[in-house]
Parts: sequence; C-alpha cells; structure tokens
Amino acid sequence: MSVKPTIVLVHGFWGGAAHWAKVIVELDRRGFTDLRAVENPLTSLAEDAERTRRMVRQVDGPVLLVGHSYGGAVITEAGDLPNVVGLVYVAAFAPDAGESPGAITQEFPPAAFENLAPDSDGYLWVKPEKFHESFCQDLSAEEALVMAVTQKAPLASTFGDEVTAPAWRAKPSWYQVSTEDHMIHPDNQRRMAARMGTRKTVELRAGHASLASLPGPVADLIEEAASAV
Repeated sequence: MSVKPTIVLVHGFWGGAAHWAKVIVELDRRGFTDLRAVENPLTSLAEDAERTRRMVRQVDGPVLLVGHSYGGAVITEAGDLPNVVGLVYVAAFAPDAGESPGAITQEFPPAAFENLAPDSDGYLWVKPEKFHESFCQDLSAEEALVMAVTQKAPLASTFGDEVTAPAWRAKPSWYQVSTEDHMIHPDNQRRMAARMGTRKTVELRAGHASLASLPGPVADLIEEAASAV
C-alpha cells in the first residue's frame, strides 16, 4: 500500500489558510490525515515562497503542494524542493520564468479588475461591497460577508514579483479551471494549464473561490493527484 503524501495547502490573495476549511474537512474524511495549511504574509513572492518552503522542509516524506489563486505562483516558486512530488493549481496563477501575476492578469483582464482598490499604505483590497460578486458569487451572502470583512490584503507590489524557475517544468501538475471566475480570467487559466501540460485539467462551473463553493470536486482532483504521485 502506497503512503499518502502530506498535502500542503497554500492560500492566495485576500484570504488566509482558513479559506481551505471545507477542502480540509473533505480530505480528512477521505483518509488524508497529514494536512498542512500555510499562512503566508502576502508581502512578496520571495517571502511567501520561503514561508512555504519552511513548512515543506518540516515534512519527512513526499509533499503535494496545492495552491489557490496567487498561491499558484507561490507553489510554482517554492515547488523546487526535492520532496515536492506534485503541484495542484486551483483557479490559480502558474507563471513561467520572468512572469508575474500582474502581467498575466493584464493579458486577459478579469471581470472584477475594477473592483480592486489600493490604500495609502500600499495594500490592495477587494472593495468590501463588491467582494461577493467579485470573489465568491456562488457562496451565500453570509459567507461572502465574512470573507469580505476578514480579507487579507496583499502588498500591491507583490503582483509584479516574477517567478524565477517554475517548478511545474520539472514536477507533474494538475489544474482546476473555474469557468465563472471574476478574479482570474477563465481563458487565462486554460492557457496556463495547457502550457504546463498538466496530467489532468478539470473545469468547474464556479467562481474564484471554488475551494469553498465546490470543495468536493476540488478534493477529487487533489486526491487523484495524490494517488498518482
């Protein structure tokens, strides 16, 4: 019987590790008891990648990295460690060398692009009154309210941070496209998935927060990747 890899979940912009709550419960039900969720500072790609690497280094055994949104850029940068055996992207950025999330976004501006607002300290927020329609239109109003109020804004400069050596060029990858995504254009997601040559790409009729609205199908893809590695 093969040993299940440790699954390390990496959140994106405007949220924290708790965004993975429903996926964590779903994976635990399926027998994945070694689960970790990184809490990244969202201050720079280098700092977020190093925080993720530190958690991976604490694992004695194989690791499957799973990234949502900007977390995809983080696992792309941090996935070079030898015990990382695969990468799963959940409606996520998958930059190539020299690319940044910001540059990718500009290629296909998403529907909610105008709903981002910088503050005087250099942080970039989703306008609270626009959070539901922008980030998680397929969640309840109550869930969206909690996400909006507890959102974790990144430093806007992080959008311009470029990946150096993309791990997906050396590690097997899987991708989940959110077809109703207002934060990362679905066509951008499809383009990145095709470029990676994923082992499998699945499309879900979901908004950006598919990890919260459709945790079962997201866990299906993670489980399939874990079984393959």
